[in-house]
Amino acid sequence: QVQLVESGGGLVQAGGSLRLSCAASGQTFNRYIMGWFRQAPGKEREFVARLSGSGGGRPSYADSVKGRFTISMDNGKNTVYLQMDTLGSEDTDVYYCVNYGGGWHAGKVPDDWGQGTQVTVSS
Repeated sequence: QVQLVESGGGLVQAGGSLRLSCAASGQTFNRYIMGWFRQAPGKEREFVARLSGSGGGRPSYADSVKGRFTISMDNGKNTVYLQMDTLGSEDTDVYYCVNYGGGWHAGKVPDDWGQGTQVTVSS
């Protein structure tokens, strides 16, 4: 089983930036597809971004974050990042790091989830 530990959340003013980190253990990192989801109170979890650790594909983003968020990986550190720029109040959520395992298809539910990190954007 893969353990995922997020960090980097916090309070930021609208228009600002944050970088989330997710350290993964228990897997060969570059064989897996990693991603980020987010969830607001009372709402369903929402896909944010996805990237293959093998470097064989382009990142995928939700329309709501395209052009503002960037997902990246450091295979040497077994860490996936989410750089979030031009944040708005609509980005206030709990952000979860996820592991899809060795493959992805439309509708696939991630195999593993982190505990989540809170991001709050003040206007």
